[in-house]
Amino acid sequence: MDAITGAWQWLGTAANWAGEKGVWHRLGEHLWLSGLCLLLSCLIALPLALWLGHIGKGGTLAVNVSNVGRAVPTFAVLVLLTLSPLGKHGDWPTIIALVLFAVPPLLTNVYLGIREADRDVVEAARGMGMSGPQLLRRVEIPLAYPLIMTGLRSAAVQVVATATLAALAGGGGLGRIITAGFGNYDTAQVVAGAVLVALLALVVEGALVLLDRACDPMRGRRRGQRKRGRGPVEELPPAAAPTRDVSTGQPT
Repeated sequence: MDAITGAWQWLGTAANWAGEKGVWHRLGEHLWLSGLCLLLSCLIALPLALWLGHIGKGGTLAVNVSNVGRAVPTFAVLVLLTLSPLGKHGDWPTIIALVLFAVPPLLTNVYLGIREADRDVVEAARGMGMSGPQLLRRVEIPLAYPLIMTGLRSAAVQVVATATLAALAGGGGLGRIITAGFGNYDTAQVVAGAVLVALLALVVEGALVLLDRACDPMRGRRRGQRKRGRGPVEELPPAAAPTRDVSTGQPT
């Protein structure tokens, strides 16, 4: 409880937000590093996954390799890269470790999204004479869009949370606040740094959810389906009551 109260006080101190060691400066470093790693991951994973998903070959091997990559600890990769000659080149060990960490969810989700696209729709589009690029751009990618964005959100949140490891290799970012807290035996600062990283991950997740909704190519169709699903149930006409002849008492 003291650590939480101390973290709140640390965050409420204006001096901790200013300067080269302040929160704003570290936040900028963290966003730059995370954005660069996510961009490089997309440039590597998206074209490969789209191509493999479209041709339907080699995807199982790629997905299995990416799943094995998830089992490799990012911290161990970062330490090995830092100890190698690559460690003399600034943030590159951290960037490579984070890219290797972000590629598997992107590759798996995009590949599965393309392969699980409605094959009847795909075959119908192919029967209409669409070429391979047209089929991929106008049919398969729109149908796979939800899984593509799920992979992007998962990779982005993981990169933001894991980029704190950059501080262990001498890099910048919000992780420096946490490592400085450890160095000063300041538990409140460590908790404050962790809270900042968690809040940043939530903000990134929320921003990508809004981007997902704004860019969804099937947004109009899905909205129409939801409205039809929630529409009022059509009332059946009431059953006609049997009528009787007043004079005879028999049904008419």
